[in-house]
Amino acid sequence: MGLHQIAAHLGAGELPGMVFKGRRPLGFTWENAPEELRGRNLITSRILWLDGLEDGKNRGAGCDTRARHIYIHGTNQEDKIGHRNSHGCVLLRNADMIALFDAVPTDEEAAFVWIG
Repeated sequence: MGLHQIAAHLGAGELPGMVFKGRRPLGFTWENAPEELRGRNLITSRILWLDGLEDGKNRGAGCDTRARHIYIHGTNQEDKIGHRNSHGCVLLRNADMIALFDAVPTDEEAAFVWIG
């Protein structure tokens, strides 16, 4: 919750639906994911890694957004958008994630996001 800066843009130029693990593309999209991954909420298409800007609220011990790897990202479970389906990340439909990613300035240009 609160004011965040976009700390990193990850996945530029990757295919829509590309699956990521550890912030790296795995080389396949969610439609082609191995069977054991299909039921999971996957990180897909693009990642905007958030960095909290409010000490004690989203930055610092026990609540640090960046240290917790909280992202805005696409998901293979687009039918669950609007329902709790993550451990803190903001999930978007893949087309919406790509559009947002392309519209948000790079981290050098200090893009800010309010999550409330």
